[in-house]
Amino acid sequence: MASRNQNRPPRSPATKKDNMDEAPLDKRRKIGAGRMLGTRGVSRGRQAFVSINNQQDLGSASEITGTEGPEGGSIEFTKEEVEALLNEKIRAKKFDTKGKMEQMELHIKKLKFCIKWFQQRDEGQLVEQGKLQNALECAEKKCADTELEMKNKEEELNIIIVELRNSIASLQDKLVKEESEKLDVMDSYTREKEARAAVEKVKGSLSEELAKTQQEKLNANQKVASLNDMYKRLQEYNTSLQQYNSKLQTDLAMANESLKKVEKEKLAIVENLSTLRGHYNSLQEQLTSSRASQDEAVKQKELLGNEVQCLRGELQQVRDDRDRQVMQVQALATEVEKYKESTGKSFIELDSLTVKSNSLEETCSSQREQLRIIQHQLAAANEKLKMVDMSASETRTKFELQKGVVSELQNRLADAELRIIEGENLRKKLHNTILELKGNIRVFCRVRPLLPEDGAGSETSVISFPTSTETLGRGIDLTQNGQTYPFTFDKVFAHEATQQDVFVEISQLVQSALDGYKVCIFAYGQTGSGKTYTMMGRPEFLDQKGLIPRSLEQIFQTSQSLSSQGWKYKMQASMLEIYNETIRDLLTTRSGGLDVTRTENGVGGKQYAIKHEANGNTHVSDLTIVDVGSMKEISSLLQQASHCRSVGRTQMNEQSSRSHLVFTLRICGVNEGTEQQVQGVLNLIDLAGSERLSKSMSTGDRLKETQAINKSLSSLSDVILALARKDDHVPYRNSKLTYLLQPCLGGDSKTLMFVNISPDPSSVGESICSLRFAAKVNACEIGIPRRQTTMRTTDSRLSYG
Repeated sequence: MASRNQNRPPRSPATKKDNMDEAPLDKRRKIGAGRMLGTRGVSRGRQAFVSINNQQDLGSASEITGTEGPEGGSIEFTKEEVEALLNEKIRAKKFDTKGKMEQMELHIKKLKFCIKWFQQRDEGQLVEQGKLQNALECAEKKCADTELEMKNKEEELNIIIVELRNSIASLQDKLVKEESEKLDVMDSYTREKEARAAVEKVKGSLSEELAKTQQEKLNANQKVASLNDMYKRLQEYNTSLQQYNSKLQTDLAMANESLKKVEKEKLAIVENLSTLRGHYNSLQEQLTSSRASQDEAVKQKELLGNEVQCLRGELQQVRDDRDRQVMQVQALATEVEKYKESTGKSFIELDSLTVKSNSLEETCSSQREQLRIIQHQLAAANEKLKMVDMSASETRTKFELQKGVVSELQNRLADAELRIIEGENLRKKLHNTILELKGNIRVFCRVRPLLPEDGAGSETSVISFPTSTETLGRGIDLTQNGQTYPFTFDKVFAHEATQQDVFVEISQLVQSALDGYKVCIFAYGQTGSGKTYTMMGRPEFLDQKGLIPRSLEQIFQTSQSLSSQGWKYKMQASMLEIYNETIRDLLTTRSGGLDVTRTENGVGGKQYAIKHEANGNTHVSDLTIVDVGSMKEISSLLQQASHCRSVGRTQMNEQSSRSHLVFTLRICGVNEGTEQQVQGVLNLIDLAGSERLSKSMSTGDRLKETQAINKSLSSLSDVILALARKDDHVPYRNSKLTYLLQPCLGGDSKTLMFVNISPDPSSVGESICSLRFAAKVNACEIGIPRRQTTMRTTDSRLSYG
């Protein structure tokens, strides 16, 4: 037993009484209780002391208070009592030998009791040592068992690693086979080109094929209508799905056959369209050549007109020169007469003047001849101009005829494109129906444009899009170290795709939230790949709004249009972020003050706990929920949340999102005419981007944020892998993100994932990892979506799916 009161100084038997007066109240109570026990011990454990020294003071007898006799079963001594016993001196008169002997006997008995107490202590310690030895042996045995289990697990992991390596080798072999198959497909593609060249000869049968296509289109529309009715019945009678499974499979086979027919019709229309475009291009070339010939004729006419004008000017100038020379001749003649009359100059000067006049007459005659020649040339030019005018009129009539042919071809081309669009819409509807029946997570891929700070100087692009009919608009190829990695998703958006083009593809999915479904859309990708631009965009510019504001605008517009049919909707919104595995309320400032909690330990703030209910709904406790009724209120909430969200600067992105943003809109609709009630949930999530520390160069707080982001995304990957393998246990609780998304990943929700990738050649490795993860997500089956139309809850807590 441990000694008590070891820190207080030792006390002698003479000072015990004085210390009693100075002790605290509770210590006095203890001492008083000890004295009471001491009085009882006179007849039990204290008999030895009393019988030895019956004449001692009560103070000296109480020195061993708290000690029980041999009959009591245990003896206790404090450190002070032992020291006092050892330091105790015999008090007696100088020659009182009997008193000294009695005191010596009493002291010896006390020492014997003390020695006995020490022996009991030693025995107790030996017993405790034995117990500790047994516990140590048990712990060593458990440690040996644990080491054996660890060795077994290590061997199992080594076996798994060997199997994974074998699977990697087999996958590489498959990749080589796929490459050879790709070469075969390229050869078949060249053969298809040659076949298309041969198809141009069957232009006469185009009208009959179009009639057949229209008839088959009507049949396909009827089949699609029947499929839609069947799908509604499947939704309404979901409990009897197992009974009608065989019938559903036959209907699905019919839908697949009709889909194949539509694909064949689409191929035929595309081929006809290519022939029409070739014919249109040839007509366009003829039109441009005729226009060029007309322009040349007009230019020749203008040149001839200019020449005529020049000739007329020269003719007028010749006439003026002739008149001037005639005047000069007359003036010279008069001058000759004057000179003859006045001066009588010599005949030599007269001869010279006559020679000059003769030369002038000769020049006049030559100029008359030139004038005659110019007049003949002018007449020929006029004849040529008349011929050019006639050819221009003929060219104009030919142009009008060609223009009529071109307009007719353009109308036929527009009709063919309209049929192609209708067939594509039909294919999308059937594809969505098949995906919903399978329960797969839909995956869209989007490539952001190449920015100036990216590797814009590289001559070769690492991203390409296949042009085959099977993968057009759905395939993407990445090239790394000369090797091409092909991927296929539900939809692929190139870098020139606008925000409106992206939203058109998901508008029907957003509409499902108003119909009573749980809808989840989230963006995944590396940092700087354009996730936040895809989800939020730039709301201040109309053409750059993201999916979140566009989806909410569509929901409000559709809910207003449905009010004429008796529908009334109530909507509630909330926004949160997961920062370093901590939930933050981004709308808490509307309730007064910033969110100072930042933790989930409940100290000095709210606890944001994720709770899943038995009916499939999920809510977060203490989260701010706002009733919204217009797009203006939603815009203010989005602006407030964007200011409160955690962002930071890294080497890879100037404004990098450092948290996962979750926007949730809960919709409750009631039809007053039919008493039908629907409850839908729309979850729009902007995940933080994955990044490599070697590129981001993060330190301090940014390093902690990066580690937390990568950990949560790794947990998401583990969940997807477990769902793909259909494991019995799915690790949703490994992170807040996966636990919050549990209904969306493993429930009855319509889920769509956007995988954003960067075209930067330095990020091609991360892009391939993102696309591989997206392919795993696309292969997961999470169950058939259900409409919530049977119950109307008055609980204001917000559900996340």
